[in-house]
Amino acid sequence: MKVNEIFLSIQGESIYAGFPTVFVRFSGCNLRCSYCDTAYAYEDGTDMEPEEVFEEIKKHYYKRVCVTGGEPLLQGDLEKLLVLLEDYSVTIETNGSMDIGLFKLDLKHSYVMDVKCPSSGASKEMNLLNFGLLSDRDEIKFVIGGKEDYEWAKAIIKEYYRKGIITFSPVFGKIEYCDLVDWMLRDKLNARFQIQLHKVIWGVDKRGV
Repeated sequence: MKVNEIFLSIQGESIYAGFPTVFVRFSGCNLRCSYCDTAYAYEDGTDMEPEEVFEEIKKHYYKRVCVTGGEPLLQGDLEKLLVLLEDYSVTIETNGSMDIGLFKLDLKHSYVMDVKCPSSGASKEMNLLNFGLLSDRDEIKFVIGGKEDYEWAKAIIKEYYRKGIITFSPVFGKIEYCDLVDWMLRDKLNARFQIQLHKVIWGVDKRGV
């Protein structure tokens, strides 16, 4: 496994926003989204065995882990790590292009599937069959950069949504928060609005938070 960083912070986004969380950021991604804020994880990293990653996680008090990237599903030994984390609450942040049916998750583990909208430049790379594999505890995240993204996300939800918690998140600095909230309320969307708390607290470029 190629690990970019392991650190303790609060979860800055998702339905678990605000909770203390141990982050494991893996290197490598098959997409190049226009607004990517973790491009430093494309290549840089240290080779580690799942057991070594687990030992680093155990150094922290909390038993809540976010596996992210990059794209964590590119890591061949991810399943071994998840077995070691069977007693932990784990969210796996995946970019929506990979097959999430590669293995069955433990009941304490869930996906955060980031469905890339048109402004990302990667919307055509989405594996929309994943919608049929999600459970009620999984999260479906749409990062919205403008009205086109919003309308596109609505159409995707209407056609493909089956299960999961839908969240809408504005691209930081690209859209007014109130505009997205107004659109959601106007259209009676049953989705959760969220912002990136870590950027509000520490700023845009701070790493390890």
